[in-house]
Amino acid sequence: MENSQLEKLKYPIGRFNRIDILTPDQRKTMIQTIASFPQNVKNAVEGLNENQLDTPYRPEGWTVRQLVHHVVDSHLNSYIRFKWTLTENEPLIKTYDQAAWAELPEAKTAPVEVSLMMLESLHRRWVMMLNYMSDSDFQAKLRHPEWGLISLDTMLGLYEWHCRHHLAHITSLKERLNW
Repeated sequence: MENSQLEKLKYPIGRFNRIDILTPDQRKTMIQTIASFPQNVKNAVEGLNENQLDTPYRPEGWTVRQLVHHVVDSHLNSYIRFKWTLTENEPLIKTYDQAAWAELPEAKTAPVEVSLMMLESLHRRWVMMLNYMSDSDFQAKLRHPEWGLISLDTMLGLYEWHCRHHLAHITSLKERLNW
């Protein structure tokens, strides 16, 4: 497979474009993306059979099932990171090996409905938190072991992109395979 084709499969909406300070309107739009994400994922996987759920979205990529479980793992971590940052001074967060997590047996075999339910509840709580945050809350910073000091505005932008990124993995796979 050609590099440009693989790049498009890996990043169907493009790579993350970091923005360190968001406007209130940008935040509102991003929070809406996070709020609608659980239903959008549910709609994207609705009606897929077990073989389709176990189809990788790209060569050497995760399956649709692994993607659904991954977004819960990732967004749980993000939710906790937001809470640490709102309650501690520049907390040092821990990263995790998301590829290894995606290879655990439950991530490869659990019904997607388990993670869809978790995603819905998690996003309800997360969106409530985001909607209560002030402009100064979004400027609070955390210490990322790889990225250094970053604001919650940056984190909001990252996870809004993350929602669209992984949803596009599923929807573009369905389009390519005419599901």
